[in-house]
Amino acid sequence: MSRRCDICGKGSLSGNKVSKSYNHTRRTWKPNIVEVKTEIGGTAMTIKMCTRCLRSGYVTKKV
Repeated sequence: MSRRCDICGKGSLSGNKVSKSYNHTRRTWKPNIVEVKTEIGGTAMTIKMCTRCLRSGYVTKKV
């Protein structure tokens, strides 16, 4: 499953984890992606979207 929002395109970010002794190792930050059943254009679809887009009301969940 790709970790990308279908609405805003938010995806995984990468960077360094820094320890107390200042050692740098690579790590990733993953977005909070949920699968939501919604109705777009009269068709029921399941899309992957981040919780910020869901909270902002870009689409409405189908009950």
